[in-house]
Amino acid sequence: MNDEKQIPSIAAQVERLAELGIPAQFGCTEKSLRDFANQLDRYSTEALIVPSGEPSNYSVLTQLIQYRGKHGFVVVDFTDAADYEVFEGLDQRAVRMPENDWYLLVDPQRGDEFESASPSEALAEITVSNRVALSMVEGLMLAIQALGMLERNHCYMTIASRKKKANGGFDARTPALWISNGTGRDTEEHKDAPKLGWCWWKNRHTWLGIAHADRRQF
Repeated sequence: MNDEKQIPSIAAQVERLAELGIPAQFGCTEKSLRDFANQLDRYSTEALIVPSGEPSNYSVLTQLIQYRGKHGFVVVDFTDAADYEVFEGLDQRAVRMPENDWYLLVDPQRGDEFESASPSEALAEITVSNRVALSMVEGLMLAIQALGMLERNHCYMTIASRKKKANGGFDARTPALWISNGTGRDTEEHKDAPKLGWCWWKNRHTWLGIAHADRRQF
């Protein structure tokens, strides 16, 4: 496997998170991050450190992802990213995040096997396999730590993040991370930049996998 697709060691993840100022973006301290990491003794490159809360600004967080020297951005019609919550399973039950500032995502995968599958189709397979789909924050953390996870024509959706509608149903959009072509509203300056955008829940895309993991370790 390409080294840039591998998840760094816990120690390396901690240093990168601290260097990028990510604890502050989630209302945490660097001390809480280091205290959390110091309690870990069973994980190395198979687990990703993830903040338990939501970032103060998705645009600022997405800018920390880089591809060919370009910084990430949020598409102009995804202004409600902060309204998305985390759900799991076919019954789409809400995930209760831990009170701790951090948790582990064990064995996260880009989900290339779900290229050409819709989110609804992939969720069924992921659930039957006793795995969990990734949330938007988890997907961003994966791209920040494993720089090669986003490749042109091979990126991923984060279908665990969904937006509740007033009537109790779900918004039909699902968040995704991919590489911009610099066309339309993205503008030429964003060509080859990573982008946080959305796709339709029932649509299939040959170039978007659906990211998943073994479990969340709270």
